[in-house]
Amino acid sequence: MTIEKKLYTIDDLIDKASSYITKEEELQKIRDVFEFSKIKHAGQFRQSGEPYFYHPLATAVILTTVYADCDTICAGLLHDVIEDCGVSKQELEDAHGTTVANLVYGVTKISKIHFSTENEALIEYYKKIIVGMSEDVRVIIIKLADRLHNMRTLWAKDEEKQKKIARETLDILAPIAHHLGIHKIKSELEDLSLRYLKPNVFYDIADKLNNTKLERDKVVSDMITSVSNLLKENNIEFEIKGRSKSIYSIYKKLEKGRKFSDIYDLLALRILVDDVQQCYSIIGMIHAKYKPIPKRFKDYIAMPKVNGYQSLHTTVFGIDGYLFEIQIRTRDMDEIAENGVASHWAYKENKNLNQTGTSSTEAKLQFFKSIVELNEDKMSSEEFVNSVKNEILNNNIYVFTPKGDIYELPKGSTPIDFAYCVHTRVGETMVGAIVNDSIVPLDYELQDNDIVKINTNKNSSGPSKEWLNIAKSTRARNKIKTFFTKGAKDTYIERGKAELEKELRKRKLAFNEFLNEENTAEIFKQAKVTDMTDLYLNIGNGRFSGAYVINIIQKKDSPLEKVVFKEIPKHVDGDVIVEGIDKIKVNLANCCNPVPGDEIVGYITKGNGISVHRRCCHNLAFLDNRMVSVIWNPEKTTNKFVTSVFIYCKESDKSLLEIMQKASSSGISIDNIRTNRKIDEVIYDVDLWVRDLEHLNNFIRDLENISYIEKVVRMIK
Repeated sequence: MTIEKKLYTIDDLIDKASSYITKEEELQKIRDVFEFSKIKHAGQFRQSGEPYFYHPLATAVILTTVYADCDTICAGLLHDVIEDCGVSKQELEDAHGTTVANLVYGVTKISKIHFSTENEALIEYYKKIIVGMSEDVRVIIIKLADRLHNMRTLWAKDEEKQKKIARETLDILAPIAHHLGIHKIKSELEDLSLRYLKPNVFYDIADKLNNTKLERDKVVSDMITSVSNLLKENNIEFEIKGRSKSIYSIYKKLEKGRKFSDIYDLLALRILVDDVQQCYSIIGMIHAKYKPIPKRFKDYIAMPKVNGYQSLHTTVFGIDGYLFEIQIRTRDMDEIAENGVASHWAYKENKNLNQTGTSSTEAKLQFFKSIVELNEDKMSSEEFVNSVKNEILNNNIYVFTPKGDIYELPKGSTPIDFAYCVHTRVGETMVGAIVNDSIVPLDYELQDNDIVKINTNKNSSGPSKEWLNIAKSTRARNKIKTFFTKGAKDTYIERGKAELEKELRKRKLAFNEFLNEENTAEIFKQAKVTDMTDLYLNIGNGRFSGAYVINIIQKKDSPLEKVVFKEIPKHVDGDVIVEGIDKIKVNLANCCNPVPGDEIVGYITKGNGISVHRRCCHNLAFLDNRMVSVIWNPEKTTNKFVTSVFIYCKESDKSLLEIMQKASSSGISIDNIRTNRKIDEVIYDVDLWVRDLEHLNNFIRDLENISYIEKVVRMIK
């Protein structure tokens, strides 16, 4: 914890930024912005007495500690110029670029209102923060750095304002820093808040820590020497350091009735190594030499926390019987543990951040983006505030799928909440739940570390209205309400019937003659549906097309029947396996763009190998009978495949941006977008790179849950 006394200089800022920003033109941009901001703030002073400009400079220095990129640092230097200096957004854009101007404008929007967390205006503050995060998370990181410097100089305010700002920080901003995984900012915000809210408690803990400091330092030093010798004997390169416990975290444990002397991790070590394998090797060595405390081992590497935190934790009897909490992690994990989402900008600068890291970041931000949807629902002020407090700023529970994927839910959540958290379709087709290998009722209250399996039935009639009384999360309740108020199921059924009728007219087939008793029985069997309503529903929700249904009858005596290979060849390099042929050129047809999960058929072309089509591709009707059986290669699971969709939207300024954000958060790459504007709607023709059909369908359903998107249709050209 820091009580601000040092007045930084531009040289301090450049020195810290240049440790990870290597491009001289970016460092020069920071210098130029520094001069611009210094001129704009000339003649302004803070209540603490120093020229006002030292505040944005200190904010920028704090941003370097979480490896913020050049634009974020520049925005930190400028974050008050719109509000306090009369500078327009356009002037900033002209002088320093669109990105910097947008970041400064975003910080300005969420900084205009300052009030107590008990004020009714809290609602708007929450909305501003959450919307700011959905637009660009760097806006919130700047806000956190701004608040941290204000807390360091809070001594200049009167006592009433100190408590007001400290309460707002503890209730709102520190939990957001925690959710984003920015530990170093979160921890200092909490300590500083406690100092002003409960000074007697704060200084009592600080005194106890100081009184035992010499003894603790000696024990920690001896333990570091002992562990270091152990690792050197095993030829492991490492970094080891003692780790201090924050005053606020000690306060929270004392508040639960713990004694100061009983808090295990007052004595703590952190070991940093190069790779994951070494982490597990070291934990074995530690447990072999020092007796571990039962049930105190935590593996957050195999099962990371929702905010991206990874580490191994154990508590052991160390030197002279003292208890030590030991954390073991890689250096990259340590950066993410300290800096959270913010650290990813440093990775982009120097470490070539891979797709997994990007997807992880987007997944964390998606939690916040989903709350923006609350703005579009007719909720009372009380409902909105409660949903945000309970689902963002509270201590939530963490539960797992049987495969080990982790989900964060509000306390008190049920299997219904979990199902809708996984995906809307899982919630709508849910018929039961198994928790920790035991069948449980739908109103069962989930606990931390539960393993939850949702049983689904695609023929389910959907959620029950009774679920509204069981579901805890706003997301689940809103999805259930939407199902009934918008008649989602009826919409899919109508859409499916219209698509089938359109396809029949295109092929000049009479509706009643085609859907005779014999044909419908065959269609129900092949499509695995129970009746016509179920058939229309599955066409309407995109499970299969009208063309596929017709081809069941028209192609049932041809090689287009479902392929079942007697023996699947092993070690085939291609994405598609051709029956009876090991090596042949295979192309995915551009007309229908099949992806894994689609039922496919091969067509022997003249001179260009095998062309692979979706079974529902209408172009197959115009090809002759040079067909061959093909299947997707089960050993090829890492590639991505291009496919095309039409997205029909009501006119909206934010539609394209949100579509791109949804794609990014879903791990989908957009290859090309073509826009067709009509009088009252926009149609986007989008080429996407997806892993498989399930990946695509999940993305389509996510888009169709957006209020201004009317429908999403996969195209066959």
